Amino acid sequence: MDYQKLGLRVGFEIHQELDTHKLFCSCQSTLEEEIPSRTVRRRLRPTQSELGEVDRAAMAEALKGKDFLYQTPEHVCLVELDEEPPHPLNLEALETALRVALALRAEPVDEIHVMRKIVIDGSNTTGFQRTALVATGGVVEFEGLKFTIPTICLEEDAARKMGETDREVVYRLDRLGIPLIELATGADFSHPQQASKAALYLGQVLRMTGKVKRGIGTIRQDINISIAGGARQEIKGVQKLELISTVIEREVQRQLALLEIREELRRRGAKVGERKEVSDLFLHTNCKLLRRTLEGGGVVLGMRLVGYKGLLGREVQPGRRFGAELSDHAKACGVGGILHSDELPGYGISVEEVERVREVLGLGELDAFVLVAGEREKAEAALEAVAKRAAQAMVGIPEETRRALPDGNTEYMRPLPGAGRMYPETDIPPIPIDKEWLKKLPVPERPEERVERLMALGLGREMAWRLALSERLGLFEELCRVADPKLVAFTLEETLVSLKREGCEVEKLGKEVFVELFSMLREGVAKEAIPDLLRLVCGGLSVRQAAGRLGLRPMEKDELRALVRQVIQERESFVRERREAALKPLMGVVMERVRGKIDGKIVFEVLQEELKDFLSRTG
Repeated sequence: MDYQKLGLRVGFEIHQELDTHKLFCSCQSTLEEEIPSRTVRRRLRPTQSELGEVDRAAMAEALKGKDFLYQTPEHVCLVELDEEPPHPLNLEALETALRVALALRAEPVDEIHVMRKIVIDGSNTTGFQRTALVATGGVVEFEGLKFTIPTICLEEDAARKMGETDREVVYRLDRLGIPLIELATGADFSHPQQASKAALYLGQVLRMTGKVKRGIGTIRQDINISIAGGARQEIKGVQKLELISTVIEREVQRQLALLEIREELRRRGAKVGERKEVSDLFLHTNCKLLRRTLEGGGVVLGMRLVGYKGLLGREVQPGRRFGAELSDHAKACGVGGILHSDELPGYGISVEEVERVREVLGLGELDAFVLVAGEREKAEAALEAVAKRAAQAMVGIPEETRRALPDGNTEYMRPLPGAGRMYPETDIPPIPIDKEWLKKLPVPERPEERVERLMALGLGREMAWRLALSERLGLFEELCRVADPKLVAFTLEETLVSLKREGCEVEKLGKEVFVELFSMLREGVAKEAIPDLLRLVCGGLSVRQAAGRLGLRPMEKDELRALVRQVIQERESFVRERREAALKPLMGVVMERVRGKIDGKIVFEVLQEELKDFLSRTG
């Protein structure tokens, strides 16, 4: 796909948790696995900004009308519960953010001002997230890639979402307040792989501070994506770096599909038609969802979509259809989703019931319909939301905040927020940034500096870059103390990748495995045995048990020489005919018999010597 021709523009934000105490109190920043016994219930409402504006994203959340239940671990204090003003900002976290800014050639601000950003989805007990601008104007250049870092911020992480029903959302407050560094790039990327490469680079800069948390969920990416003729989408919560390119590719696919649907709808003269209650048509239905709704006092509402037939079932992302786009908007209003005519009959709804709905709604040949079931008020709000999204499909692609799914697809969360959600935090005084303080801060090593250091160990530039951006860099540096850097690098970046493709659980292999592995190599086991040994270790054996299973033992040079002479003797006529050209075929034969027992370099040297001797003796 020619992404440049499509006008692809990508920028992203990295949110990295810091391994310090919380940002506005001294509570520990650890997560609790046991369900806390203490809970607090709250409701949140949107407020106006200083300019008298109410943010559209906040309004969308408020319309859901849900309660928020907060699980409160023992180590959580009144600050997280919003029962006490915030304490002074965590200076260790601020210092870490400043160090990252200096590493990225950004300019720190003269004074830190904490702002409030309205968020009423319940993830912050206050109804806002505290954030502070730390630096601006960063620039990164490496390996032919250049991009900007317009802003570097320090902010508090949100509460952990533990569950949700149609009436409440459950959060746990252990994560709320953990410091986050937010790095925002410009919309400087025109290919999915560029964004992935840049995110990996920035992640390594953050790790070099020595102050970041590790593991799933401790670093998250929000990606902003648009194409020519489309609209900017903010994709929230990409937790794995390898998913970044997939999310971008599938968002491009989604926008292209939606643009095609728009053109087809215009060609058909499509429009959103009338809405009617159709509960009576399903009084004896076999559809469990509709029967349960009606038995609970709810309603079933239907809406005619003129000219939409066949388009609701059109795929926009792998496994997701245009109907799912409408369904996401219905879910945001508190119902379970929608049923539409492109997927019916099905779900217990019969052909006869489909025909009755078509008749009541007055459908034509190219028309479709949508059904929404639930409490009347929620069902009406959901159908209104579906109507607006269906109408929007004829105009273009709406700007949205979307949630990243584990497979790389996305789903609607809420409209994109506007500028009206920011206002100053009045409980925290500004913090001046002293220039002399900045001069004393240790600046993290940048990946390109690390590459030069790795190349000085004898690595080629390509391997040095792979390691510089690798999560295994720390392990590599430790193992270089006990083994040859080139061999360690090849094992970590080539052998492990190959074994993972085979399905081996290489994540189980800790430092102690490699220390023992390279120890055995020093005892004489050949490096060619490494893949076979690690394959068995992934299966649960120790390195020495794996060596025993493979019958590996160090081979003495005299034993090798005897074997080489035997191989030459067995193939005497072949050797006489091919002479020096027999070296390579003989090498394959010998290595097949000694693989893993002695280094291939030694085998080659001995074979050369014995072949030369044989030819000189036999003429």
